[in-house]
Amino acid sequence: MAILALALGVAAMVWIVDRGESEQARVKIATDALWVEQTLRFQLSIHEDLLVRLALEPPGDDVRTVVDPRVKLHIATNPEVQSVIWYDGGGRIAHALPGNGSPQDHRLVELLREGGARATRPVYGDVTEDGLVVIALPLTGSEGVVSATISIPILLERHVPWWIAEQYGVRVVTAAENTVAARQKLEPAVGNPQHAISFDPPLRGMLLQITAYDTPAAFRSALLLGTIAALATFAILSLLVVYTNARRRRRAELRLRGETAFRQAMEESLTVGLRAKDNEGRILYVNSAFCNLVGWKAEEIVGRLPPMPYWDPSRVGEAEERQKRLTANGAFSPSFETRFRHRSGREIDVQVYEAPLIDASGVHRGWMGSVIDITEAKNATRRARAQDEAMARTGRLVTLGEMASTLAHELNQPLSAISSYATGMLNLLDRDDFDAGLFRGVTEKLAQQAARAGFVIQRVQDLARKREPHFSEIQIDQVIRETIALLAADAREHRVKIVADMEPARSVAADTILLEQLLINLIRNGMEAMADRRTGDTLTIKLLERGDNAIIEIADQGAGIDPDVENRLFEAFASTKAQGLGMGLAICRSIVELHGGHLSFRYGENGGTVFVVQLPLAQREKRAMGEVR
Repeated sequence: MAILALALGVAAMVWIVDRGESEQARVKIATDALWVEQTLRFQLSIHEDLLVRLALEPPGDDVRTVVDPRVKLHIATNPEVQSVIWYDGGGRIAHALPGNGSPQDHRLVELLREGGARATRPVYGDVTEDGLVVIALPLTGSEGVVSATISIPILLERHVPWWIAEQYGVRVVTAAENTVAARQKLEPAVGNPQHAISFDPPLRGMLLQITAYDTPAAFRSALLLGTIAALATFAILSLLVVYTNARRRRRAELRLRGETAFRQAMEESLTVGLRAKDNEGRILYVNSAFCNLVGWKAEEIVGRLPPMPYWDPSRVGEAEERQKRLTANGAFSPSFETRFRHRSGREIDVQVYEAPLIDASGVHRGWMGSVIDITEAKNATRRARAQDEAMARTGRLVTLGEMASTLAHELNQPLSAISSYATGMLNLLDRDDFDAGLFRGVTEKLAQQAARAGFVIQRVQDLARKREPHFSEIQIDQVIRETIALLAADAREHRVKIVADMEPARSVAADTILLEQLLINLIRNGMEAMADRRTGDTLTIKLLERGDNAIIEIADQGAGIDPDVENRLFEAFASTKAQGLGMGLAICRSIVELHGGHLSFRYGENGGTVFVVQLPLAQREKRAMGEVR
């Protein structure tokens, strides 16, 4: 309260001083305005007296020789007098000084001629926009009039003292404050002290207005006094500000503690492990989820340098190399997969997301890692892959079962040929004229038929054998040709002609048996689709290379896909065949996705269906296989 009272007292003192100075300034400007008014009125009275004397002079040339020098002297000593004019009884100019007596006020002259006998003092006309006014008086003893033209701007310039002009702007204005004449060295600011006095008479409807250029110097002293008082008050208020800031800082600290506790609670409630380390690999922070993941307490690992106790011994070299790259040049992988070992010895597969750790000043302090346990996800992936492999093997066995009669026929041909060639060889041996060349030719044909039978048996064994996928670079056109050869008998049975249109293509990284199973399923599906209803008898296989992908298109001329199943065509147990299990295309999709490719279909231009297999070429496929494995 004391501080408030002091501030109010200082404010009251400044206000009282300001009011006193303002009153003094008001009185001074009013006094100066009256002084200027009297000076201008006095000067105008001098010009009025001149006209009175001229009006009393009798007309005549001998008199004019005496009057003209006196008038010229008056004009020379008073430049605001622009001209003196004598008018005759008809209102015409009888004589003028100087020159022709311009400018003139004929209306005023006519007014005085009509009622001039009643005028004893000069009469003033209206002030023009240029600040000119005409004063006139009837001549005594005649009907003439004598007038003088006065310039108000020159009047102000000549007869307002310099000390007034230094402090004030002096103007003659109309009632609407339109300036007629002014003497001022600069434009006064709005709100500066001002005083106006009526200047009517003699100037009809005019006001004399003076405006101060600046606030009075006395007020500056009061302002200085107020400033000193304000500084004293500021010293007191600063203590109040310090006290207020101290309270505010305490409240901020409390909020900061609460915020820190809240953030720590959020970090501790996360199921994702958080680990911060500096540029040398020293652990700076771990949350409880990370500790639970590796089985070590925070105080046991915070502050430790590599190698870490939770690193997998088989991957210590890999982890140290990664940390060396971070320390040397800051090169880091935003995400990588590795393996930790729990304190109990259990292995844990983890996905680590690394990001730079930047402090509040923008300095790179280290690295922040989010560690996610993907052990169960990896196990689920392995189980799903095993199931896909089992399903693929089952599909191969089912395919072999469906192709049993065709394969038996395919084998029967080379075996019959082998039997025939063997009988012929025995007959050749029994002949007396044994022909060794003929015998060699028969033997070679027998070997060819044995190789043909062996190829069929080898393919059956490969399709039936339980095995892990083995990816290698293969020529996809060669696999297509071998598959077509294997299905040649099946094609003849379905009365289908298989046409291959293959562009030269680079190799792909694939499993030969799985790729062959994929082609067998798609080709047999096409032949079976043409069994009941067809628009032709040709099944076309195209091999294209587009960008980084090899494209295989298998187009049949069957009835097409039933619209009811097209949206779930590649799902398990979705089939367009009456006796189908709906596993073939699902297996095909799994095989293609295992190779990092894509399987789709479209309707043929002339009916039927076109299945499109897109497989990455070898260079790109290797990366895809690395991610899958």
